[in-house]
Amino acid sequence: MTRKIRVIVADDHDCVRVGVRRLLSAASHIEIVGEAADTYGLAELLDSCVCDVVVSDISMPGIDGGSNAVSFLRRVLRGRPHPCIVVLTMICHAHMLSGLLHIGVGAIVDKRDVATALIDAIEAGMAGRVYLSEQARTAMEAADTPVQLRAGILSAREWEVFQLYVQGLAVHEIAVRLQRSGKTISTQKRSAMRKLGLETESDLIDYARQIGLT
Repeated sequence: MTRKIRVIVADDHDCVRVGVRRLLSAASHIEIVGEAADTYGLAELLDSCVCDVVVSDISMPGIDGGSNAVSFLRRVLRGRPHPCIVVLTMICHAHMLSGLLHIGVGAIVDKRDVATALIDAIEAGMAGRVYLSEQARTAMEAADTPVQLRAGILSAREWEVFQLYVQGLAVHEIAVRLQRSGKTISTQKRSAMRKLGLETESDLIDYARQIGLT
């Protein structure tokens, strides 16, 4: 008998968790092994039970304060091994969605698409495929600067520079810290912004805030 896909559901709205539970319970190959209303509860579940997939909202209170679960999910995705992350959201900002894919989120489902897309997203994530529900894909395709799935992924060095810059370090300070030339740091910063579709400093800071870097 094929083992069921073990899923944790995390959302701070009871009605969403109830709806997701009902939907997934109807799928014979999926088993819900836990539910959480914030990242504190999600962290406890990840420590106490084995799961294959986490279905999670990102506007959810908890460990990092505010209502942003992205920083916590990023830490989960840095672990080895780690569960597949399926984000369930109403956010429709193209570069925010692209940023979620960049940190390793396997699938994004707009809450308006849940009934038709969530099981497909879970199965795609388990198979290692990137998945976007219809509303999420439409949002990305409608961006002024087209976003290509994983095509604009930052290199390790570009991501390092990007993180330090949004933390408040100037280009020359980053150059000293990383022992590279100021010209190289500037080039890597511009390349990171171009790949992420960010045109201004304001765009850069707003993007960093949305994905939980600031």
